[in-house]
Amino acid sequence: MGSSSYFDFSSVGWTEMGSATWETIWVTLVSVLFTAIIGCLIGLLLFETKDSKSKGIQVVNWLVSLFVNVFRSIPYIILIVVLIPFTNTLVHTIVGPVAALPSLILSAAPFFGRIVEMSFREIDQGVLEAAEAMGASHWTIIFKVLLPESLPALVSGLTVTAISLVGYTAMAGAIGAGGLGALAYNNGFLQYNGTIILVATILIVLFVFVLQWIGDLLVKIIDKRVV
Repeated sequence: MGSSSYFDFSSVGWTEMGSATWETIWVTLVSVLFTAIIGCLIGLLLFETKDSKSKGIQVVNWLVSLFVNVFRSIPYIILIVVLIPFTNTLVHTIVGPVAALPSLILSAAPFFGRIVEMSFREIDQGVLEAAEAMGASHWTIIFKVLLPESLPALVSGLTVTAISLVGYTAMAGAIGAGGLGALAYNNGFLQYNGTIILVATILIVLFVFVLQWIGDLLVKIIDKRVV
C-alpha cells in the first residue's frame, strides 16, 4: 500500500462512508448515555458504602469494587470476545452496531464509575455536613448537593470516557460491529485502499474534537468557579 493510495478520493464510496459515520456516532452516543447512567449508579454505590462499618455493606462495596476493577482491567478487544455469548443472548446477534453496545457499555461504565466516586470524594465535606445539619434527607443531599456540586467534574469525566468510546467503536468495527472502524478495516486495509483509511481516520478525529469541544463548553457553563 503505497503513499499514493491515500489520495485517490475517487475510490471512496461517500454514501457508504456517510452511513458508517452515522453508525459510529449513534453507537457512541447510545453507549455514552447508558455509561453515564450506570456509571453514576456505580460511583454513588461505591461512595455511599466506602466507609460503612456494617459488614453487609462492606461486602457490597467489595463486590462492586471487584466488578469495576475486573472490567477496567480487561483489554477491550478481549472483552468483546469474552462477551460474545452474553451479547448473542441479549441482542440475538454478534455482528453489527447493536452487537457492539454491551461490550462498549461494560467496558466504559466501570471506568466512569470510578471517576464518579472520585468526583464525589472531592466535594468539601463541610458542604455535606451543613446540609445534614439543616435536616436535609439522604436523597435530598444526593440530588441537591452531591450531584450539583460534582457536576463539572462528572461532565469532564464523561467527556474523557466518550472519547475513549470512540476508539473502542473503531476497534469493535474491525471484528464486525460496523461503523468507521469496520469500513476502514474491510474496505481500506483488506483491499489496500489507503484513502478509505485516511478519510475514516479524519472523520473519527473530527468527531473526537467535537465531543471535546462540547464537553469543555458544558463544563464552562455549569462550573460556578469559572468567571
